[in-house]
Amino acid sequence: MPDLAYIALGSNLGDRAAHLAAARAALGALPQSRVISASSVEETAPLGSVPQGPYLNQMVAVETTLSPRGLLDALLTIERAEGRVRAERWGARTLDLDLVRFGSYRVSEPGLTVPHPELPNRPFWQRELAELGAEP
Repeated sequence: MPDLAYIALGSNLGDRAAHLAAARAALGALPQSRVISASSVEETAPLGSVPQGPYLNQMVAVETTLSPRGLLDALLTIERAEGRVRAERWGARTLDLDLVRFGSYRVSEPGLTVPHPELPNRPFWQRELAELGAEP
């Protein structure tokens, strides 16, 4: 039986809307997965102290039978395909995909924490989850 995962999409480099669209298409093409809903896209100020432009953000709900780690690995592959380079923490990026929630799973292992530990600090994620009918 599939689980319901919530994935945050963000971009502040290049054609931001195109990066989000490419991410939605790539998520829909994942094996054993399908995008079932997407929030509105909103522009937000960057977080952290690195000077950079504003982000476009969106949350998508994905039904999947992938494991949390399998889904995270797929997200990282999608980011790289969209030109993501991890050079500077909190730096600008073509695409950022965060696994915010994954069914009722609670995961705490190297490189993967679910629910995402920054969820309480990101009001735009909370708004987007609420728009999708999920509990923020």
